[in-house]
Amino acid sequence: MKETHVAGIIGLVSVMAVIGFWEFASDHRIVSPALLPPPSSVARALVTLIADGEIWQQLLHTVALFLGSYLIACTLGIAIGIWMGCSEFANGLLEPLVESLRPIPKSALVPALFLFLGIGPLTMVTVVVFAATFPVLINAYQGVRGLDPVLSDTARTFGCSRWRTIRSVVLPATLPAIFTGMKIALSLGIVLAVIAEMLAGQSGLGFIILDTQRAFQTDQMYAWVVVLAAFGAACSLLFDRIEKLAIPWHGR
Repeated sequence: MKETHVAGIIGLVSVMAVIGFWEFASDHRIVSPALLPPPSSVARALVTLIADGEIWQQLLHTVALFLGSYLIACTLGIAIGIWMGCSEFANGLLEPLVESLRPIPKSALVPALFLFLGIGPLTMVTVVVFAATFPVLINAYQGVRGLDPVLSDTARTFGCSRWRTIRSVVLPATLPAIFTGMKIALSLGIVLAVIAEMLAGQSGLGFIILDTQRAFQTDQMYAWVVVLAAFGAACSLLFDRIEKLAIPWHGR
């Protein structure tokens, strides 16, 4: 506990040092304030965004896009990963497809999706789902494959059906691996949601960051970046809390 407290203090000091140097560099024209406005200017822009209420409209759009796509991706990843892990037929059928699609940079598929799906919400959701599914799928698959055979043999000895074995034995045993994949998918999903909004959106954090950059409103642009960073940090902290509640034995 003491080491965690000390690490937190060191992290806070390092952040404050970076902000202080940023303010100094901008005030003394070491860097152009037009390109890198001081943190005080960014803070004023952020307060204005909060006071005007504009921040909530853009933030809610990104939250809706990310959360909906992330839940779809996790559901698909867990279902397909466990199916491939439990069934040799499914593994033989889907593994070549998964291994051929997994290495492709997901942002590179955006132009192709524009051709087939057009520019709109469906394209944005598809991009995020496609990116976030694979980490969950691979970790679920590896979790099933790494399952202790004694567990499944014991379930079979007690006459458990295949579905009950998956629900009562396989799924609980693979939860740590699944949550690891979901944590990776969390960051990927946020990144791709912002990219999708930049390329195909009419609102959201990604769209407004790009829009303010084009208008050369750099203080507002950095204020929106701070909002995005806060959103990402909040998602990570919330996920860690959910993971501790879902698998309290993990990491002990």
